[in-house]
Amino acid sequence: MRLSRRQGFFLVAVGCAAAMAFALYSQYVLHLEPCPLCIFQRVGVILVGIIALLAALHNPGRTGYRVWGVLGVLAAMAGGAVSLRQLWLQSLPEDMVPACGPGLDYLMETSPMWDVLSKVFKGSGECAKVDWTFLGQAMPFWVAVFFVGVIVLQLWLAFRKS
Repeated sequence: MRLSRRQGFFLVAVGCAAAMAFALYSQYVLHLEPCPLCIFQRVGVILVGIIALLAALHNPGRTGYRVWGVLGVLAAMAGGAVSLRQLWLQSLPEDMVPACGPGLDYLMETSPMWDVLSKVFKGSGECAKVDWTFLGQAMPFWVAVFFVGVIVLQLWLAFRKS
């Protein structure tokens, strides 16, 4: 049985829903509070999932799937870049880690969006903290792996011959 483009994009959407379910499990059951970069990674996962679901529901022709695929890849690349940024922060020596700043909620209420983005991407001490590992790797590593998998699958779905 061959995976149709529609089924493939639906699979991406389900994968994103599963990733978000794990993120919420981590937050509310494991009590791992997400840092601002974690929240931005979640936004990336949600955006990829919405794009994939819309592609599956729309069920366009080849050109339409290419457009949806490229949009999904761009969203996944942005999310992956945030994951890599957090991995870089986690790899810094302790004396080079930026100081903890105000929470994302406070920043959103008191600062213009451009300032919020700038402060979040500079990072803070809470983003450099490793609270959870699996097979010796921190959560942003696994999120980056997820985004790479999504990119590969969406490119294959969008640009395969039939």
